[in-house]
Amino acid sequence: MADTCGQVLLGSGLTVLSHPLMYIKVLVQVGHEPLPPTLGRNLFGRQVYQLPGLFAYAKHIIKIDGKSGLFNGLAPRLCAGTIGTIVHSRVLQKSQESKFEVRSPYTVLTTREMIARSCATIVTHPFHVITLRCMVQFIGREAKYSGVFDSVITVYREEGILGFFAGLIPRLLGDVLSLWICNMLAHLINTYAIDDSVSLEIKNCSQAVTGFLASMLTYPFVLVSNLMAVNNCGLAGGLPPYAPIYPTWLDCWSHLSREGNMSRGNSLFFRKLPVGKTYAIDQKRFF
Repeated sequence: MADTCGQVLLGSGLTVLSHPLMYIKVLVQVGHEPLPPTLGRNLFGRQVYQLPGLFAYAKHIIKIDGKSGLFNGLAPRLCAGTIGTIVHSRVLQKSQESKFEVRSPYTVLTTREMIARSCATIVTHPFHVITLRCMVQFIGREAKYSGVFDSVITVYREEGILGFFAGLIPRLLGDVLSLWICNMLAHLINTYAIDDSVSLEIKNCSQAVTGFLASMLTYPFVLVSNLMAVNNCGLAGGLPPYAPIYPTWLDCWSHLSREGNMSRGNSLFFRKLPVGKTYAIDQKRFF
């Protein structure tokens, strides 16, 4: 119990610190580009037009909503983090009490973690949906989602139970694939590439590197999940011209793939101006 409380407190602190970053990333993911691009240089020194990065975007939000504006959607996200940590811990504890035939400890541990993460994701997804919608309200200056309980009532009244699970399938798929890719690569590296005499810090570093690679490979699932969570929910950021109304998440995936936007929002630095009109902004401001 003490360990779980410690995890909740640590997770809450990290959530508060990282929230402005997530907020800006979500706005970029849905295609909101309120600032014109600037002429800069890429890694090879060539002059290119670049979309505003993290700090320029943050200044824009502060100019409109003040510093507190960077924390829109924090309350439901804290709820999701707290509940998710508790559910993950309880499910993992129960799965460890069950008897497995240990032929491959790596497979057993990964399966247990997958079950725990999936349960936590399913339980907390309604709060995740509300978090995203609170953030996307910035685009149309709406106040439709003003609090956790009011937002729950709004979603249920307009969309029913299914509204709380918009974008769940790609999010689950991304989580599961990321976990297995990360653990598989780490297992292969630690087993065949790193000697037993190597320090634990080196092995932990390999786990961090494989986790980063796995998150890069599965990022399209995160993007599609977030877009589906706000799509056609009555907010400007979930309607044309920011996004078509997608019948399913597969339609969203196909549309982003055709446009070449599967990595949109993955980086908030050195954001190259895309070819063609792929963002919902006034193109006359570009030049």
